[in-house]
Amino acid sequence: MTGIQESIGSGFALLSFVATGFTVAAAVAVGASAKHSPPGLQRRRAVPVTILKPLHLLEPGLEENLRSFLRQDYEGPIQIVFGASSQADPALKIANALRHDFPEADIELVVASDPIVRNPKVANLINMVAHAKHEVLVVSDSDIRVRRDYVRRIVAALDERQVGAVSLLYSGTPLGNIWSKLAAMNIDCHFFPNARLGIALGLASPCFGSTIALPRQTLEEIGGFESLSNVLADDYELGRAVRARGYRVAIPEYTVEHVCSETNALALFRQELRWAKTNLLLARIGYIGSVVTYPLPLALLAVLFQGLTALSLSAFAWALASRVFLLFKSGRRLGSRSGYIWLLPLRDVLSFFVYLASFFGKTVDWRGHRFATRADGELAPV
Repeated sequence: MTGIQESIGSGFALLSFVATGFTVAAAVAVGASAKHSPPGLQRRRAVPVTILKPLHLLEPGLEENLRSFLRQDYEGPIQIVFGASSQADPALKIANALRHDFPEADIELVVASDPIVRNPKVANLINMVAHAKHEVLVVSDSDIRVRRDYVRRIVAALDERQVGAVSLLYSGTPLGNIWSKLAAMNIDCHFFPNARLGIALGLASPCFGSTIALPRQTLEEIGGFESLSNVLADDYELGRAVRARGYRVAIPEYTVEHVCSETNALALFRQELRWAKTNLLLARIGYIGSVVTYPLPLALLAVLFQGLTALSLSAFAWALASRVFLLFKSGRRLGSRSGYIWLLPLRDVLSFFVYLASFFGKTVDWRGHRFATRADGELAPV
């Protein structure tokens, strides 16, 4: 072993120790309870709500995801608008079946396309919001599944002072195969704890596609969905626009489920690479610094360069222990079904590979289309 190799190995070991400390802090943030109780459910009036559900093709679990929004325990009127860009979209069959199964529900189907708008989800939302009847709007992705108190929770959070939008963190729910389990683990053991820590430290107040609820007036103040027509991170940009108007984005102590339906390695990689490139585009310095969220791969690099030394093995042991601790805390907090400890090393190595790969290339795959990403966050079709 050369002196250069030993020095590089020592550097990776030290960075791994830092990452281990960060991981422990994230685990503590996951387990911590809010200093105040969750937003009360005793609202003076149950305001009417419109839920906007963009659809795109069939995905495993879609019918149950959509049904969960139709089983709400809420006293006020709820309208659900399903939107698709084509009459040939097979997801519309499920939406029509739900209209039959829930005849008392206020369900509207909107089918329209807008070739000028590059972001396919936003194009859907622009068409859908024109059919919204109510003043409180809730946008939620089609892979989200919720509990019966979902609408009550977010409406109560919207009632807090200076709140212009409400968004929710989410856990991962796998649908059987190893790739969906790995996808769920990425959410539960990477995204969720890091987001919790950032929010707890006051470093972030983001919006997530799982849920964004806001008054129609606030949406109009920021220029409507049209202002997000060509951006990659529409949820992030919407939250930033709301904060720019002087409002607060509330993130209650309440989570929903992100149903992970990846069926193969390529689908998993493309999905996570798009998320990673989005984060790199939004906050390059912060994203580079997020290398401290990968203690185990860094420790493995220390072993690779330095060999089985006391320093490298110590870094590996502490890194593994911190990740197992985080997995345990996350699973306990979320009631997680994705905490398969035997998959943890593979999950962490894959996450680090996606992190490194995100620095190469400027294209992303999204809903069957390839887009080039620009430095200003906008999309350009390839």
